[in-house]
Amino acid sequence: MCLAIPSKITKIENNMAVIDVDGVKREASLLLIEDAQVGDYVIVHAGFAISKIDEQGALETLALLREAAALMDGREGDGGPSGV
Repeated sequence: MCLAIPSKITKIENNMAVIDVDGVKREASLLLIEDAQVGDYVIVHAGFAISKIDEQGALETLALLREAAALMDGREGDGGPSGV
């Protein structure tokens, strides 16, 4: 199973984007989508932006992922499963 996280495009140069997720910056290819612009949110898989997502949906998804991570962090010390 793969998890693709919404990422915001902060820079574009030669079909490559610099994307940002909570301050973590990486590069992603834009060859698989059209009309990508700085400020757009994209879903990235294996280093390729595979689709655009609207800002509201991206921010809601990121909030849910943060919430899930916080819940998992709280479970690690109580004998529950970790690394899931």
